[in-house]
Amino acid sequence: MHIRLPDKVNRIIGTLTAAGFEAYAVGGCVRDSILGRTPSDWDITTSARPDEVKRLFARTVDTGIKHGTVTVLMDREGFEVTTYRIDGVYEDGRHPKDVTFTASLEEDLRRRDFTINAMAYNDESGLIDSFGGMQDIEKKTVRCVGDAEERFTEDALRMLRAVRFSAQLGYEIAADTRQAIRRLAPKLQLISAERIQAELVKLVTSAHPDYLRTAYETGITAQILPEFDLCMQTPQHNPHHCYDVGEHILHSMLAIEPDKVLRLGMLFHDIGKPQALTVDENGITHNKGHALIGEKMTREILRRLRFDNDTIDKVTRIVRCHDQDIELTESGVRRAVNRMGEDIFPMLFAVRRADIRAQSDYHREEKLAKVAYIEKIYNGICKRQECLSLRDLAVSGSDLTALGIPAGRQIGVLLRELLELVLEDPGRNTREELLAVCRSRIQEDPGLSERP
Repeated sequence: MHIRLPDKVNRIIGTLTAAGFEAYAVGGCVRDSILGRTPSDWDITTSARPDEVKRLFARTVDTGIKHGTVTVLMDREGFEVTTYRIDGVYEDGRHPKDVTFTASLEEDLRRRDFTINAMAYNDESGLIDSFGGMQDIEKKTVRCVGDAEERFTEDALRMLRAVRFSAQLGYEIAADTRQAIRRLAPKLQLISAERIQAELVKLVTSAHPDYLRTAYETGITAQILPEFDLCMQTPQHNPHHCYDVGEHILHSMLAIEPDKVLRLGMLFHDIGKPQALTVDENGITHNKGHALIGEKMTREILRRLRFDNDTIDKVTRIVRCHDQDIELTESGVRRAVNRMGEDIFPMLFAVRRADIRAQSDYHREEKLAKVAYIEKIYNGICKRQECLSLRDLAVSGSDLTALGIPAGRQIGVLLRELLELVLEDPGRNTREELLAVCRSRIQEDPGLSERP
């Protein structure tokens, strides 16, 4: 097998081998190249010790020198070069206490997580596959290198990574690897929220976000997202639905593009349904108020997983607004945009379509037609560049201050009144019209103005 290595990678490998050392591209870049994917980065493993690597290259950074990793800079691009190593005891379920450098490539590959990530390559030796990575690629299988329990005891995050790779590649998890996950899933409590978050995002933005089901079946979500487990156990006996809440969520993620905010929005859009569940006298389930409950829950979950504030803000607003009623008029749509936010309102068309497509076919076409009608109105509003928020008003707070209205709360109240007028009739959004409205208000209530 031939893999076309980037010129800079070949230069690094060539420099190391010319100095008498072994060097190979290793890990995910080899796997992705075999699969015809473009690697996001290229890692290199070598028999050279870190100090020897640093002597051979003019520009290096000690990015992980304790564990044998030096970043070699080639024309401002960085490549991690790591010495063959054997990991010591993992005392915290996350990091080895120490590492021992070795001259054996096979020993270095033996410590890696999965067989598909334990292959190495250079042009001279070709593919080095000591643990059946190619065979597992052919079988579309994610399998641990060696004993699965040992690999997961070393680093518990590997259990979530197994599901993530499965979702990204569309692979099955080998039976022994899956069984080890079931036994050891509680060890994920040792892993930082930031590392969990990174893997969860990769999973839900993958080609198979519904493989989160595997994380549920193996006990992973019970440790990192127990709120989802409740959804998987909450039925929906309702003509609008054909799945339980959890399965509906999984199918809705499949029905939307792999954008982080959108996929997270679908993951959490019905997270509040178990708490809002009621059953009427006919046995029909209802979940009134679930969006507001879900908004609060989603904010707590995303904070727990250390998401950034911008993501938290957008995702929680999607959860709150995903099923809010929108009046089917131009003024109703303008008010909805103002209420929900100009940034997320366009996202809600995809969100609502994904939600509908993950339901039963009961009134499906009518529901989709309603979304399309709202979108048509919205597109017309955007084309005409109509006012949708305070910043689009033809007057500002300083204009009202110039009329004698004192700065403070009253300015905000009056600006909001003006916005309501404009949302109803955008033709009134002129400086002259709005100032005339303000003067009229001052005449009605002289106390509004500071002027005698």
